[in-house]
Amino acid sequence: MTTQLELRYGMNPHQQPARVFVNTGALPITVLNGQPGYINLLDALNAWQLVRELKAATGMAAAASFKHVSPAGAAVGEPLTDLLREIYFVGDGELSPLAAAYARARGADRLSSFGDWIALSDTVDVPTANLIRREVSDGVIAPDFEPAALEILRKKKKGGYRVIQVAVDYLPEGTTTQELFGVTFEQKRNDYVPISADFTQPVTNNTSLPDNAKRDMLVALIALKYTQSNSVAFAKDGQLIGVGAGQQSRVHCVRLAATKAETWWLRQHPRVLALPFVLKIGRAARDNAIDQFLLEAQSSAEEAHWLQNFSEPPVRLTSAEKRAWLDQLTDVTLGSDAFFPFRDSIDRASQAGVRYVVQPGGSLRDEGVIAACDEYGMTMVFNGVRLFHH
Repeated sequence: MTTQLELRYGMNPHQQPARVFVNTGALPITVLNGQPGYINLLDALNAWQLVRELKAATGMAAAASFKHVSPAGAAVGEPLTDLLREIYFVGDGELSPLAAAYARARGADRLSSFGDWIALSDTVDVPTANLIRREVSDGVIAPDFEPAALEILRKKKKGGYRVIQVAVDYLPEGTTTQELFGVTFEQKRNDYVPISADFTQPVTNNTSLPDNAKRDMLVALIALKYTQSNSVAFAKDGQLIGVGAGQQSRVHCVRLAATKAETWWLRQHPRVLALPFVLKIGRAARDNAIDQFLLEAQSSAEEAHWLQNFSEPPVRLTSAEKRAWLDQLTDVTLGSDAFFPFRDSIDRASQAGVRYVVQPGGSLRDEGVIAACDEYGMTMVFNGVRLFHH
Protein backbone atom coordinates (compact mmCIF):
# COMPACT_ATOMS: atom_id res chain seq x y z
CA MET A 1 0.00 0.00 0.00
CA THR A 2 1.35 3.43 -0.99
CA THR A 3 0.83 6.44 1.28
CA GLN A 4 1.72 9.87 -0.01
CA LEU A 5 1.68 13.58 0.59
CA GLU A 6 0.89 15.85 -2.36
CA LEU A 7 3.15 18.92 -2.69
CA ARG A 8 2.51 22.27 -4.38
CA TYR A 9 5.53 21.73 -6.62
CA GLY A 10 8.97 20.14 -6.67
CA MET A 11 12.34 21.87 -6.29
CA ASN A 12 11.12 24.71 -8.50
CA PRO A 13 7.59 26.04 -9.14
CA HIS A 14 7.51 24.76 -12.73
CA GLN A 15 8.14 21.17 -11.55
CA GLN A 16 4.58 19.91 -11.13
CA PRO A 17 3.10 17.61 -10.01
CA ALA A 18 5.15 16.62 -6.97
CA ARG A 19 4.68 14.30 -4.03
CA VAL A 20 6.47 12.28 -1.36
CA PHE A 21 5.42 8.70 -0.68
CA VAL A 22 6.36 5.32 0.72
CA ASN A 23 5.51 2.02 -0.96
CA THR A 24 4.73 0.15 2.23
CA GLY A 25 3.36 1.26 5.58
CA ALA A 26 2.66 4.86 6.50
CA LEU A 27 4.69 8.01 6.05
CA PRO A 28 6.87 8.61 9.14
CA ILE A 29 5.80 12.27 9.28
CA THR A 30 2.60 14.07 10.22
CA VAL A 31 2.03 17.67 9.16
CA LEU A 32 0.64 19.55 12.17
CA ASN A 33 0.60 22.99 10.56
CA GLY A 34 1.35 24.68 7.24
CA GLN A 35 2.15 23.09 3.89
CA PRO A 36 5.73 21.88 3.52
CA GLY A 37 7.37 21.87 0.12
CA TYR A 38 9.79 19.54 -1.62
CA ILE A 39 12.99 21.25 -0.40
CA ASN A 40 11.46 21.69 3.06
CA LEU A 41 11.10 17.93 3.32
CA LEU A 42 14.59 17.24 2.00
CA ASP A 43 15.92 19.52 4.74
CA ALA A 44 13.57 18.12 7.37
CA LEU A 45 14.37 14.45 6.82
CA ASN A 46 18.13 15.00 6.57
CA ALA A 47 18.15 17.26 9.61
CA TRP A 48 16.03 14.87 11.66
CA GLN A 49 18.49 12.04 11.08
CA LEU A 50 21.32 14.35 12.18
CA VAL A 51 19.76 15.33 15.50
CA ARG A 52 18.50 11.82 16.21
CA GLU A 53 22.02 10.41 15.79
CA LEU A 54 23.63 13.28 17.70
CA LYS A 55 21.29 12.71 20.63
CA ALA A 56 22.02 8.97 20.55
CA ALA A 57 25.79 9.52 20.38
CA THR A 58 26.04 12.14 23.14
CA GLY A 59 22.96 11.60 25.30
CA MET A 60 22.24 15.33 25.02
CA ALA A 61 19.42 17.33 23.44
CA ALA A 62 20.41 18.24 19.87
CA ALA A 63 19.33 20.76 17.26
CA ALA A 64 20.16 21.58 13.66
CA SER A 65 19.57 24.60 11.45
CA PHE A 66 19.36 23.43 7.82
CA LYS A 67 19.49 25.31 4.52
CA HIS A 68 19.47 23.72 1.06
CA VAL A 69 20.23 20.20 2.27
CA SER A 70 23.23 21.09 4.44
CA PRO A 71 23.45 22.25 8.05
CA ALA A 72 24.19 25.92 8.67
CA GLY A 73 24.57 24.92 12.30
CA ALA A 74 24.18 21.97 14.65
CA ALA A 75 24.70 21.66 18.39
CA VAL A 76 24.01 19.83 21.61
CA GLY A 77 22.40 21.48 24.60
CA GLU A 78 25.40 22.75 26.52
CA PRO A 79 24.48 25.79 28.67
CA LEU A 80 25.19 29.19 27.13
CA THR A 81 27.58 31.68 28.65
CA ASP A 82 26.38 35.24 29.13
CA LEU A 83 28.52 36.26 26.15
CA LEU A 84 26.96 33.65 23.87
CA ARG A 85 23.50 34.70 25.03
CA GLU A 86 24.40 38.21 23.93
CA ILE A 87 25.76 37.38 20.47
CA TYR A 88 22.94 34.89 19.84
CA PHE A 89 20.37 37.52 20.87
CA VAL A 90 18.45 35.19 23.18
CA GLY A 91 18.19 37.50 26.20
CA ASP A 92 18.25 36.33 29.80
CA GLY A 93 15.10 34.19 29.79
CA GLU A 94 14.82 30.50 30.60
CA LEU A 95 16.69 28.17 28.25
CA SER A 96 15.99 24.46 28.47
CA PRO A 97 18.69 22.10 27.14
CA LEU A 98 16.75 21.88 23.85
CA ALA A 99 16.45 25.66 23.62
CA ALA A 100 20.18 26.01 24.30
CA ALA A 101 20.91 23.52 21.53
CA TYR A 102 18.80 25.49 19.06
CA ALA A 103 20.27 28.82 20.15
CA ARG A 104 23.73 27.40 19.45
CA ALA A 105 22.71 25.85 16.12
CA ARG A 106 20.97 29.05 14.96
CA GLY A 107 23.63 31.39 16.34
CA ALA A 108 26.71 29.89 14.72
CA ASP A 109 26.12 31.32 11.24
CA ARG A 110 23.12 33.61 11.44
CA LEU A 111 23.38 34.77 7.83
CA SER A 112 23.19 31.22 6.49
CA SER A 113 20.44 30.27 8.96
CA PHE A 114 18.10 33.03 7.74
CA GLY A 115 14.99 31.16 6.57
CA ASP A 116 16.22 27.83 7.97
CA TRP A 117 14.53 24.50 8.56
CA ILE A 118 14.86 23.41 12.18
CA ALA A 119 15.27 19.88 13.52
CA LEU A 120 15.01 19.11 17.22
CA SER A 121 15.78 15.82 18.95
CA ASP A 122 13.28 16.13 21.82
CA THR A 123 9.75 17.27 22.53
CA VAL A 124 9.57 20.98 21.74
CA ASP A 125 8.96 23.01 24.88
CA VAL A 126 7.87 26.62 25.35
CA PRO A 127 11.40 28.08 25.78
CA THR A 128 12.43 26.54 22.45
CA ALA A 129 9.23 27.65 20.71
CA ASN A 130 9.78 31.20 21.95
CA LEU A 131 13.24 31.25 20.36
CA ILE A 132 11.87 29.93 17.08
CA ARG A 133 9.02 32.44 17.15
CA ARG A 134 11.46 35.37 16.88
CA GLU A 135 13.58 34.06 14.00
CA VAL A 136 12.96 33.94 10.25
CA SER A 137 12.44 30.24 9.64
CA ASP A 138 10.52 28.02 7.21
CA GLY A 139 9.58 25.18 9.52
CA VAL A 140 10.45 22.66 12.21
CA ILE A 141 10.52 18.88 12.61
CA ALA A 142 10.54 17.16 16.01
CA PRO A 143 9.22 14.00 17.66
CA ASP A 144 6.55 15.88 19.63
CA PHE A 145 5.39 19.31 20.79
CA GLU A 146 4.06 20.52 24.10
CA PRO A 147 0.54 21.90 23.49
CA ALA A 148 1.54 25.44 24.48
CA ALA A 149 4.64 25.28 22.28
CA LEU A 150 2.59 24.08 19.32
CA GLU A 151 0.17 27.00 19.74
CA ILE A 152 3.10 29.44 19.69
CA LEU A 153 4.43 27.92 16.47
CA ARG A 154 1.01 27.78 14.79
CA LYS A 155 0.76 31.57 15.07
CA LYS A 156 4.06 32.12 13.25
CA LYS A 157 4.02 33.37 9.63
CA LYS A 158 0.36 34.38 9.97
CA GLY A 159 -0.61 30.79 10.72
CA GLY A 160 1.36 29.27 7.84
CA TYR A 161 4.47 28.11 9.69
CA ARG A 162 5.29 24.51 8.81
CA VAL A 163 5.31 22.10 11.75
CA ILE A 164 6.06 18.40 11.26
CA GLN A 165 5.94 15.60 13.81
CA VAL A 166 8.20 12.61 13.06
CA ALA A 167 7.77 9.06 14.28
CA VAL A 168 10.73 8.32 16.56
CA ASP A 169 10.46 4.55 16.09
CA TYR A 170 10.52 4.70 12.28
CA LEU A 171 13.43 2.83 10.68
CA PRO A 172 13.87 2.96 6.91
CA GLU A 173 14.83 -0.06 4.88
CA GLY A 174 18.48 -1.03 4.71
CA THR A 175 18.70 -0.19 1.01
CA THR A 176 18.28 3.30 -0.43
CA THR A 177 17.48 4.23 -4.05
CA GLN A 178 17.80 7.44 -6.02
CA GLU A 179 16.78 8.22 -9.59
CA LEU A 180 18.78 10.42 -11.94
CA PHE A 181 18.04 10.94 -15.65
CA GLY A 182 15.75 7.94 -15.64
CA VAL A 183 18.43 5.73 -14.10
CA THR A 184 17.92 4.26 -10.63
CA PHE A 185 20.84 4.02 -8.22
CA GLU A 186 20.75 1.58 -5.32
CA GLN A 187 23.09 1.18 -2.36
CA LYS A 188 23.25 0.11 1.25
CA ARG A 189 22.02 2.88 3.51
CA ASN A 190 24.76 4.77 5.35
CA ASP A 191 24.06 3.46 8.83
CA TYR A 192 27.46 4.31 10.32
CA VAL A 193 27.14 6.51 13.41
CA PRO A 194 30.37 7.77 15.01
CA ILE A 195 31.01 6.89 18.65
CA SER A 196 33.70 8.05 21.07
CA ALA A 197 35.44 4.68 20.78
CA ASP A 198 36.38 5.64 17.21
CA PHE A 199 38.77 8.28 18.57
CA THR A 200 41.12 6.16 20.69
CA GLN A 201 44.19 6.03 18.45
CA PRO A 202 45.68 9.44 17.55
CA VAL A 203 48.31 9.32 14.80
CA THR A 204 50.18 12.46 15.88
CA ASN A 205 52.89 13.04 18.47
CA ASN A 206 50.34 14.88 20.58
CA THR A 207 47.84 12.28 21.80
CA SER A 208 45.90 14.47 24.21
CA LEU A 209 42.18 14.10 23.53
CA PRO A 210 39.93 15.38 26.33
CA ASP A 211 36.24 14.55 26.55
CA ASN A 212 35.19 17.94 25.18
CA ALA A 213 37.24 17.27 22.02
CA LYS A 214 35.62 13.84 21.59
CA ARG A 215 32.18 15.44 21.98
CA ASP A 216 33.06 18.02 19.32
CA MET A 217 34.35 15.28 17.01
CA LEU A 218 30.94 13.61 17.30
CA VAL A 219 29.19 16.89 16.53
CA ALA A 220 31.41 17.50 13.50
CA LEU A 221 31.26 14.01 12.00
CA ILE A 222 27.54 13.45 12.48
CA ALA A 223 26.86 16.85 10.92
CA LEU A 224 29.19 16.03 8.01
CA LYS A 225 27.28 12.82 7.37
CA TYR A 226 24.35 15.05 6.30
CA THR A 227 26.36 17.83 4.62
CA GLN A 228 26.75 18.01 0.84
CA SER A 229 30.28 16.88 -0.01
CA ASN A 230 33.11 17.77 -0.17
CA SER A 231 32.69 19.07 3.35
CA VAL A 232 34.49 19.98 6.55
CA ALA A 233 33.20 21.29 9.86
CA PHE A 234 34.73 23.31 12.68
CA ALA A 235 33.27 22.63 16.14
CA LYS A 236 33.77 24.08 19.61
CA ASP A 237 31.90 23.77 22.91
CA GLY A 238 29.37 21.31 21.51
CA GLN A 239 28.38 23.21 18.39
CA LEU A 240 29.42 23.79 14.82
CA ILE A 241 31.04 27.20 14.34
CA GLY A 242 31.82 26.88 10.64
CA VAL A 243 30.78 24.56 7.79
CA GLY A 244 32.34 24.33 4.35
CA ALA A 245 29.99 22.37 2.10
CA GLY A 246 29.82 21.29 -1.51
CA GLN A 247 33.23 22.47 -2.67
CA GLN A 248 35.23 20.56 -5.27
CA SER A 249 38.53 21.23 -3.44
CA ARG A 250 39.03 20.26 0.18
CA VAL A 251 41.18 23.27 0.96
CA HIS A 252 38.37 25.52 -0.32
CA CYS A 253 36.04 23.74 2.12
CA VAL A 254 38.49 24.52 4.91
CA ARG A 255 38.90 28.15 3.86
CA LEU A 256 35.14 28.63 3.77
CA ALA A 257 34.53 26.92 7.13
CA ALA A 258 37.49 28.69 8.76
CA THR A 259 36.22 32.08 7.62
CA LYS A 260 32.83 31.33 9.16
CA ALA A 261 34.45 30.14 12.40
CA GLU A 262 36.54 33.30 12.53
CA THR A 263 33.46 35.45 11.95
CA TRP A 264 31.74 33.64 14.83
CA TRP A 265 34.68 34.49 17.09
CA LEU A 266 35.02 38.08 15.88
CA ARG A 267 31.36 38.68 16.70
CA GLN A 268 32.41 38.33 20.34
CA HIS A 269 34.92 41.19 20.07
CA PRO A 270 34.10 44.10 22.43
CA ARG A 271 34.02 46.50 19.45
CA VAL A 272 31.31 44.40 17.79
CA LEU A 273 29.32 44.08 21.00
CA ALA A 274 29.38 47.88 21.34
CA LEU A 275 28.23 48.73 17.80
CA PRO A 276 25.90 51.79 17.96
CA PHE A 277 22.86 50.38 16.14
CA VAL A 278 19.86 52.59 15.45
CA LEU A 279 16.83 51.89 17.62
CA LYS A 280 14.46 49.08 16.62
CA ILE A 281 16.80 47.64 14.00
CA GLY A 282 15.57 44.26 12.75
CA ARG A 283 17.42 41.06 13.47
CA ALA A 284 18.32 40.37 9.85
CA ALA A 285 19.53 43.93 9.27
CA ARG A 286 21.63 43.73 12.42
CA ASP A 287 23.20 40.42 11.34
CA ASN A 288 24.02 41.81 7.90
CA ALA A 289 25.45 44.97 9.41
CA ILE A 290 27.76 42.98 11.69
CA ASP A 291 28.90 40.86 8.77
CA GLN A 292 29.68 43.97 6.72
CA PHE A 293 31.46 45.56 9.68
CA LEU A 294 33.91 42.65 9.61
CA LEU A 295 34.64 43.01 5.89
CA GLU A 296 37.87 44.65 4.79
CA ALA A 297 36.32 47.03 2.26
CA GLN A 298 33.06 47.94 0.52
CA SER A 299 32.04 50.09 -2.40
CA SER A 300 30.99 53.65 -1.60
CA ALA A 301 27.35 52.78 -2.31
CA GLU A 302 27.47 49.74 0.00
CA GLU A 303 29.16 51.79 2.69
CA ALA A 304 26.52 54.53 2.52
CA HIS A 305 23.69 52.02 2.80
CA TRP A 306 25.45 50.16 5.62
CA LEU A 307 25.98 53.30 7.69
CA GLN A 308 22.21 53.79 7.90
CA ASN A 309 22.16 50.96 10.47
CA PHE A 310 24.08 53.04 13.03
CA SER A 311 23.44 56.13 15.10
CA GLU A 312 27.06 57.13 14.48
CA PRO A 313 29.78 55.74 12.15
CA PRO A 314 31.51 52.77 13.82
CA VAL A 315 35.30 52.42 13.79
CA ARG A 316 36.27 49.26 11.94
CA LEU A 317 38.70 46.72 13.30
CA THR A 318 42.13 46.82 11.69
CA SER A 319 43.72 43.64 10.32
CA ALA A 320 46.11 43.65 13.27
CA GLU A 321 43.24 43.98 15.77
CA LYS A 322 41.39 41.09 14.11
CA ARG A 323 44.48 38.90 14.16
CA ALA A 324 45.15 39.67 17.81
CA TRP A 325 41.59 38.65 18.69
CA LEU A 326 41.65 35.52 16.51
CA ASP A 327 44.86 34.41 18.20
CA GLN A 328 42.76 33.92 21.35
CA LEU A 329 40.53 31.33 19.64
CA THR A 330 41.69 27.89 20.79
CA ASP A 331 40.64 24.25 21.24
CA VAL A 332 38.67 24.10 17.99
CA THR A 333 37.97 20.71 16.42
CA LEU A 334 38.15 20.14 12.66
CA GLY A 335 36.26 17.24 11.10
CA SER A 336 36.47 16.15 7.48
CA ASP A 337 34.23 13.80 5.49
CA ALA A 338 37.26 12.45 3.55
CA PHE A 339 41.05 12.52 3.77
CA PHE A 340 43.16 15.65 3.41
CA PRO A 341 45.24 15.25 0.23
CA PHE A 342 47.69 18.02 1.16
CA ARG A 343 48.87 19.85 4.27
CA ASP A 344 47.41 23.18 3.04
CA SER A 345 44.15 22.49 4.89
CA ILE A 346 46.02 22.02 8.16
CA ASP A 347 48.00 25.23 7.61
CA ARG A 348 44.76 27.19 7.12
CA ALA A 349 43.04 25.47 10.04
CA SER A 350 45.88 26.44 12.37
CA GLN A 351 44.99 30.11 11.85
CA ALA A 352 41.46 29.47 13.17
CA GLY A 353 42.39 27.90 16.51
CA VAL A 354 42.19 24.24 15.49
CA ARG A 355 43.79 21.92 18.02
CA TYR A 356 42.03 18.63 17.26
CA VAL A 357 41.45 16.97 13.89
CA VAL A 358 39.39 13.93 12.90
CA GLN A 359 39.41 12.51 9.39
CA PRO A 360 39.27 9.08 7.70
CA GLY A 361 42.92 8.97 6.61
CA GLY A 362 44.03 6.92 3.64
CA SER A 363 45.75 9.54 1.51
CA LEU A 364 49.09 8.85 -0.18
CA ARG A 365 50.24 12.04 1.59
CA ASP A 366 49.01 11.14 5.09
CA GLU A 367 52.54 11.44 6.47
CA GLY A 368 52.82 15.04 5.28
CA VAL A 369 49.47 15.91 6.84
CA ILE A 370 50.51 14.26 10.11
CA ALA A 371 53.79 16.19 10.05
CA ALA A 372 51.86 19.45 9.60
CA CYS A 373 49.70 18.64 12.63
CA ASP A 374 52.84 17.86 14.62
CA GLU A 375 54.30 21.26 13.70
CA TYR A 376 51.25 22.98 15.20
CA GLY A 377 50.95 20.66 18.21
CA MET A 378 47.58 19.33 17.04
CA THR A 379 46.08 15.97 17.92
CA MET A 380 44.76 14.12 14.86
CA VAL A 381 42.69 10.94 14.82
CA PHE A 382 41.94 8.70 11.83
CA ASN A 383 38.41 7.32 12.21
CA GLY A 384 38.74 5.26 9.01
CA VAL A 385 35.25 6.02 7.62
CA ARG A 386 34.50 8.33 4.68
CA LEU A 387 31.22 10.22 4.93
CA PHE A 388 30.40 11.52 1.45
CA HIS A 389 26.82 12.75 1.07
CA HIS A 390 25.31 13.58 -2.32
